[in-house]
Amino acid sequence: MSNNMRWRYGETNPVQLAVLAATTIEIGDLVYWDGTSLLPATSQADAGTKAQNQEAFHDAFAGVAMQAHRGGTDPAGSIRVATTGVFAFDSASATYKVGDLVGSAGTGSGGAVGVANQTVEAVATENLAVGRVAKAGASVTTVLVDIVATLSKGGPQAMA
Repeated sequence: MSNNMRWRYGETNPVQLAVLAATTIEIGDLVYWDGTSLLPATSQADAGTKAQNQEAFHDAFAGVAMQAHRGGTDPAGSIRVATTGVFAFDSASATYKVGDLVGSAGTGSGGAVGVANQTVEAVATENLAVGRVAKAGASVTTVLVDIVATLSKGGPQAMA
């Protein structure tokens, strides 16, 4: 996925978080904190099931990248990450209501990527979510999501 400014409106409450020199992050990526540095969602190790992948991502969710970092080209440093705000994310065609829980699109086991960098889907419980739908729609493939980072803001959902 290429750099895509997904922010639409609302306060972003940005933070600067460390990124290692080898890490590639695109503008608009859902990112998480691994304890020492920022990583895009697809860097997360496969936790097993789709729900386990989404929950692991939720627990370390830092926000949405507002700056890019070119792995191998940019030196180690830090980038700006939005911890709140409304962002437009790609989604498989679905019907959303305002307030529906949304998480990073997930996959199950088998060595597949655990969660997606810039794609979301409806989730059933708060411990899988990174935000809530901000605009209703039927058969939409782009959904407006009011994100709240778990890492710094506690998110709109309870931590698992």
